[in-house]
Amino acid sequence: MAQRDYYEILGVSRSATPDELKSAFRKLAREYHPDVNKSPDAEERFKEINEAYAVLSDADKRAAYDRYGHAGVQGMGGMPDFSTVDFSDIFEEFFGFGGGGRQRSRNAPHRGADLSYVVQLSFEEAVFGTEKEIEITRDEVCSVCHGNGAKPGTTPTRCPTCGGRGEVRTMRQTFLGSMVQVTTCPTCNGKGETIGSPCDNCHGRGLERRTVRKIVPIPAGVDNGTQIRLSGEGQPGVNGGPNGNLYIEIKVKAHKFFRRRQNDILLDLNINLAQAVLGAEIEVPTVEGKSNLKVPAGTQPGKIFTLKGKGVPHVRGSGRGDQHVIVNIEIPTRITTEQRQLFEQLAKTLGSEVAPQERSFFDKLKEVIGG
Repeated sequence: MAQRDYYEILGVSRSATPDELKSAFRKLAREYHPDVNKSPDAEERFKEINEAYAVLSDADKRAAYDRYGHAGVQGMGGMPDFSTVDFSDIFEEFFGFGGGGRQRSRNAPHRGADLSYVVQLSFEEAVFGTEKEIEITRDEVCSVCHGNGAKPGTTPTRCPTCGGRGEVRTMRQTFLGSMVQVTTCPTCNGKGETIGSPCDNCHGRGLERRTVRKIVPIPAGVDNGTQIRLSGEGQPGVNGGPNGNLYIEIKVKAHKFFRRRQNDILLDLNINLAQAVLGAEIEVPTVEGKSNLKVPAGTQPGKIFTLKGKGVPHVRGSGRGDQHVIVNIEIPTRITTEQRQLFEQLAKTLGSEVAPQERSFFDKLKEVIGG
């Protein structure tokens, strides 16, 4: 169905001033508010009036509407979906009163609060996964009164002030007519019940603080900042509402040798000058133990070797990253007399010519491990 023109809805001309718009809106809102007008289409008319005023009372939205029509104000932000709006909630938010029985009860079920806990892992634990025992302190249902807050042998009674609703209502005159102002009951604080003899253990709360131990499974491949959600392990719900969640935040200790880049592991490895010139087969550390690496003759500083599948497992999905070994040639700072003589003989055969380096070590590193 085509949308009606907003100016037509409010019964004003396209040149109407802001004051004229406001006056028309107030008149129509008073006439069609569902708690005043009991006709079947009153609520839809009321939503239509509010939608029109929400657009035309905003200078930017009005300009866009004047130029492009309804398409001009779609997705501009601040434009509510009026097909799903409960206007009793809107009037309570802005004016402090509701719509005569349409308010949600103050003692309705509410979800419990979420809790958080930080777990620290070693580098290897983050790579392979583990289990950690944690202790959290949270509210639990009182073991003495079983949650009703009353001393054993007694029971809570319905609040005489609000009659168990958790809220009190008073009539208030507004520009929309007679409205019902809804406030939390001052006697029971919104619970709908009063306790004559509070439980000695929980002092009437119905809850007691307890320290709970839990075993938390940590999947392989987690990293700093990874969050694990344990559903229903947070604070208990209110008035029968669901429990909150417990969020485990992962912190990983730095490793002595390894560094991590997403699912790849980086290792800086020093080799001596002879190994670089002549080549060698050496053992390098990995998270799974020692692994053989063949260094070819003539290896240059910054050369990167890749050990496939020696990295970190993917948390979601299969497979693992790689380990990249970045070779650095260690130049000795102290040598024996015999070593000096050998280097002097070598220097005579190499000559004294030098050549500029074509590509830097960092360029090679970016090429291999991706930026």
